Amino acid sequence: MLKIRTHTFGALAFGALAFGVLAFGALLPAGPALAQAPATPPPPFILSSTSFQDGGVIPDRYTQASTTAAISPALSWINAPAATVTYTLIMHDPDTAPRKSTTDILHWMAFNIPGSTTALPEGVATTPSLPDGTVQPNNFGGKPGFMGPGARGVYHHYTIELYALDTKLSLGPDATREQVMAAMEGHVIGKAAIEGRFRR
Repeated sequence: MLKIRTHTFGALAFGALAFGVLAFGALLPAGPALAQAPATPPPPFILSSTSFQDGGVIPDRYTQASTTAAISPALSWINAPAATVTYTLIMHDPDTAPRKSTTDILHWMAFNIPGSTTALPEGVATTPSLPDGTVQPNNFGGKPGFMGPGARGVYHHYTIELYALDTKLSLGPDATREQVMAAMEGHVIGKAAIEGRFRR
């Protein structure tokens, strides 16, 4: 009589292996969950001016070539960080090294601009403080507020920087640029800038 041999051990082993694969698969998340959508980056913090184009030539009325006192250009900004408490604005001429120093010429500095502000009008008053609490220390010429560009011969690149801060600075109109920058350290949550060129 023919005897049929059954491979019971092999069948059991294969079954156990199959069960293990199924169990391991059950522990894995579904395919779509493995690929998480990347976080959408916030829109860029942008500073602009209707007085001149970024990188363009600054018109005479905002400079020392004006037939009357130079006035500050109009500025506006969008997409500032939501946590902004105040802004600090610094306009300087990086193409200079006065008195053989490593610094440059400061044309305008204003800090504690309220966080709700989104624009500065043309011709901001050149006073140590403004009604909204903005503080304007002295520029390179020793006067508060804006000082117009005055480069001669070759174009200088006047840079306007706007810093968004998560705090209000405990400084007054007698603060120096170095003191303001030191007080801002660790509180800058955003920065935007534009540049204008000028020469006489």
